[in-house]
Amino acid sequence: MIKEYPEIRLQTFHIGIHKETIQLIKMYNEERIHTIFHFSTNIISFVILSAYSILGNEELIILNSWVQEFLYNLSDTIKAFSILLLTDLCIGFHSPHGWELMIGSAYKDFGFAHNDQIISGLVSTFPVIIDTIFKYWIFRYLNRLSPSLVVIYHSMND
Repeated sequence: MIKEYPEIRLQTFHIGIHKETIQLIKMYNEERIHTIFHFSTNIISFVILSAYSILGNEELIILNSWVQEFLYNLSDTIKAFSILLLTDLCIGFHSPHGWELMIGSAYKDFGFAHNDQIISGLVSTFPVIIDTIFKYWIFRYLNRLSPSLVVIYHSMND
C-alpha cells in the first residue's frame, strides 16, 4: 500500500506530526496559564488581606484586646509551656519532613517547578531564622512584660 500510495502515507505522517505539535503547545501553554493563575491568586489574596488589615483596624483592635485578655489570664507556667510546645511543634528542628511538606506545597502553590536542592536549602535555613526571631521576641517583649515567664521558660527549656 505504501508503494502504491506514498503521497498519502507522507501526508498522514505530516498531519500526525502537526497534531502532536499542537497538542504539545497546548500542554505547555496550559502549564504556564496555570502558573500565572496561581501567582495572581496569591497576589490578590495578599492585597485583600493587606487591605482588610489596614481598613478593618477596628475589628483587629477588638480581636487583639480579646487575645491579650485571654493570655493575661493564663498563669506564667502555662504561658511558658505553651511557648515551648508551639516552638517545638512548629519550629522544632526534629521535624524536617513537615517543613519539607509545607515549603514544598508553598513552592508549588507559587507555580515553581519542584527542586529538591532549593527545598532542602530552605528547610535547613528557614526554621533556624524563625527560631531566632521567636527567641528574640521572647527576650525582648516577654522580659519587659513578665520576667518570671522568661525564667520559667528557660528552666523548662533546659
